[in-house]
Amino acid sequence: MTTLKHKHAYRFGLQAETLAAWYLRLKGYRVLAQRFKNGGGEIDIVAVKRRTLVAVEVKARRTLAECDETVPPWKQQKIARALEGLLAGQTKFAGLARGGDRNMRFDVVFIAPRAWPKHIKDAWRM
Repeated sequence: MTTLKHKHAYRFGLQAETLAAWYLRLKGYRVLAQRFKNGGGEIDIVAVKRRTLVAVEVKARRTLAECDETVPPWKQQKIARALEGLLAGQTKFAGLARGGDRNMRFDVVFIAPRAWPKHIKDAWRM
């Protein structure tokens, strides 16, 4: 049974992902998808800037100090599997990383109320 606390946390997370997407757009990223899910996992935001495809994990907390600057290895693997599926599948994204010189990276955006988002580029490598 879903509690009021869970509903609030879910809404807070959705708002954080929306805010992170707008923040990335302001920084010159083109957001291709939000909340992309497949059998491998979920990617909060899929974006591209110049020749770099970026899988973004969004972390929302009450304060930026509560944000952990790392994503656990099991979560990193799930995001990487989801990205592999996105690129290999029969989706509109298939082939984005092919064709030569496109780079891929994993970023994290931390969101907290009354604070500017914090964007960590190249947060981890696979």
